Amino acid sequence: MAKRSDTTETALLAIELLRRIPRTRKVTAAELHAQLKAAGIERELRTIQRQLEMLSRHFDIERDERSKPYGYRWLKDSRGFALPGLGTQESLLLQLSYEHLKNLLPTRVADAMEGFFDQARRNLADDGTARRENEWISKVRVVATSQPLLPPVIESGVFEAVSEALYDNRWLHLDYRNASGRLSRIEVMPLGLAQQGPRLYLVCRYRGYDNERSLALHRMSSAAVSTLGFERPQDFDLRQYDNNGRFGFGEGERVKLSFHVDKDHGLHLLESRLSADQQVEEFDDGTFRITATVVNSAMLDWWLRGFGDAVKDVVKNAQDAEKEVQA
Repeated sequence: MAKRSDTTETALLAIELLRRIPRTRKVTAAELHAQLKAAGIERELRTIQRQLEMLSRHFDIERDERSKPYGYRWLKDSRGFALPGLGTQESLLLQLSYEHLKNLLPTRVADAMEGFFDQARRNLADDGTARRENEWISKVRVVATSQPLLPPVIESGVFEAVSEALYDNRWLHLDYRNASGRLSRIEVMPLGLAQQGPRLYLVCRYRGYDNERSLALHRMSSAAVSTLGFERPQDFDLRQYDNNGRFGFGEGERVKLSFHVDKDHGLHLLESRLSADQQVEEFDDGTFRITATVVNSAMLDWWLRGFGDAVKDVVKNAQDAEKEVQA
């Protein structure tokens, strides 16, 4: 295969940089250098700096020289860097995906994708033939299953540090205030990030311990990424952690749950079952008897209490559940 010329390599580097320069915040040469390295593009930092200096002269890119390191971003009214091949349907898909992924993407990945998201928004807004696609965004919505709450405030820089440490498998230094208000300085191994309603939680292990904990990002007053990395534990699985009810304040104990519920309140359980083995009995007194194998947790108790007097005769039998699992 013929070797690429220096001119081609320079052009490709310029394209990669243009894709990664954000519109809503400033990015430094060092940050872009790290993004390119993570994408497998090895260049000297000085090369990145020279390219950014050149690009800021020829494109609508703001170069903030008030302090070092310099920051770069697209000017507010600039169209940015147009990416070919992104049609109206792809733009619609990206726009819908962004609404659900924006809190779960690693900051580095989100920054790298910002050019795509920006172009998707512009395509839908500017393309006169995209009226149906643009209307679709206002025709679909994910709705809350409980009383909607505003997301808690996360301190500036915390999400970025958490996602970077999680992405790079590096230790994380935190100033963390627990639910009782006690502030602690801790060092944790980040293992997973989860969104539960309006809140974000970091699943991690404290240094020196092998059990997992969930820490709320809005209770972190500061977060700093360590220079030290770690080997991700092979025995941890975020999906299994969730299946064990850990986000519902459980410990993975499975129980055979049974209860009576008024038909008006329990009809939806015939449509959306508690488990694959759920069984339903109908009684003449206007109730259903629901039986299902579930994970025992505080969230389960809160859910049952939410029915009030419509639920009665609640029984949890851990021994039966264990026998069924073993069988």
